Amino acid sequence: MTFTDLKRKEVINVSDGKRLGCVCDVIIEINTCRIDAIIVPGSFNLLCLQKPKSIIIPWNKIRKLGDDVILVDAGEVCPR
Repeated sequence: MTFTDLKRKEVINVSDGKRLGCVCDVIIEINTCRIDAIIVPGSFNLLCLQKPKSIIIPWNKIRKLGDDVILVDAGEVCPR
């Protein structure tokens, strides 16, 4: 799977069913050349005009990579 393929998939949190968005970036462990985490852009808050914080989801929280979606068990997601 390429990064382009990964970017096209929507990320869904299985613990609450929320759509988190699509993958915008990844964190790679340089020594092993493996993906440590995926990054999903945060959502805008109408009351706050600040740039939204991204959501970092560790690779071990990914439960299933489907054709169109990535299912994650992120619990209550906290933007970072």
